[in-house]
Amino acid sequence: MPRMLDVSEDVRAEIGDAEADRLLVGDSAPGSYDCTSCRTPGDCDQERTSTVLFVGDETAVLAFAHATCIPSQVVRVAEDQLKGAMRSITGDESPTPEGHAPEQAVLGVTSGLVLIEDDLRPALVVEPTGPIARPGTDGRGGDQFLQLLLEQGFQPTQDLNRLPGALPGWSVLLAVGRLHAVLQPGPDGGQVAWWQAHQPLQVTEGWRAAVNKSQTVLVFAAPAGSIGQQPREDLLRDALDKAAANGLLVAASMPLAGT
Repeated sequence: MPRMLDVSEDVRAEIGDAEADRLLVGDSAPGSYDCTSCRTPGDCDQERTSTVLFVGDETAVLAFAHATCIPSQVVRVAEDQLKGAMRSITGDESPTPEGHAPEQAVLGVTSGLVLIEDDLRPALVVEPTGPIARPGTDGRGGDQFLQLLLEQGFQPTQDLNRLPGALPGWSVLLAVGRLHAVLQPGPDGGQVAWWQAHQPLQVTEGWRAAVNKSQTVLVFAAPAGSIGQQPREDLLRDALDKAAANGLLVAASMPLAGT
């Protein structure tokens, strides 16, 4: 019986008392799920879980998220965006129509503090939920995630005791104390989102204090399955060290955009 499920008043008003009560007693809530915010596994029997209702013009989808990522809420989205998101939320693996490249995997992003040069540095760890194909291909060339990042200027990282180099034109957008996006240079000048949160992600007070001090974020990236969900920062560091030793980690330093 899930006893750690949060159903906000806004969500209850949309789905009705009966459905909300069924969720709370476990009749219609999953035991395990993929967090709709950070895209890593969760278990509403073991950890506080938020119900998130995505509402379009004609469609509504109920999803679940770690309560530490986002609170229970109603999210209004455009109908076409919702239909596209439904495949990600529900895990639909329908065959790709002939002549179309497969959809790229979702990028999962985790924030944490990493000890480098005797100082705790604010970091983001990016790991896709599956192999990343090169845009415009059918995906038969294998996972191209690291190669694509190397072409963008990320550098291979074999030693986490040294700060990664700066990546010109990229930045990390933090607004009102929450993580919104990782920005990259746009094709026509300015910046565009390389990764953007479905809903702004909460970060710890320690992470926010560190990034306000340094005005720089370290962004590490590894292929799907290299890091995994780590409940503690020491375990995250161990996973990063292992990925680096195996030649599966790239990194860059990026300035903070916002506050």
